[in-house]
Amino acid sequence: MADVESFTLDHTAVLAPYIRLIGTESGPRGDVISNFDVRLVQPNEGEIPTAGIHTIEHLLASLLRDSIDGVIDISPFGCHLIMWGEPDLSDVVAAVSDSLRAIAEEVEWEDVPGTDAFSCGNYRDHSLHTAREWSKAVLAQGISRDAFARVGV
Repeated sequence: MADVESFTLDHTAVLAPYIRLIGTESGPRGDVISNFDVRLVQPNEGEIPTAGIHTIEHLLASLLRDSIDGVIDISPFGCHLIMWGEPDLSDVVAAVSDSLRAIAEEVEWEDVPGTDAFSCGNYRDHSLHTAREWSKAVLAQGISRDAFARVGV
């Protein structure tokens, strides 16, 4: 089996919340993608309930694309943000922070995309209230640019 970098990361030593660049890869035509590790809560010590992280994920899918170019996929439940090119980590942290701030302070239920049976495979499992509360909690701690030290918060 292939080694997966995130399974070799010492989850007992990291200090969440943070975003770190896992690495970049080049495709056969030279296109570069960047893979970021996005941890919103401390591993093995806390977890965002599925309805809340599901709503955060749906909102980040739209909000991040509005605030930074190159987003391919954001999957905070799976702890990844995949982007075209090699964006600056500080810009990525700022875009995620701004998006979480919008979730915490501005977003209304009508703004949450994909909350019906047509557009979501698990549409009953959403909670804007939980998404707001956890977004506030993450922002209160600040998002570090380093997995093992509180940097730039």
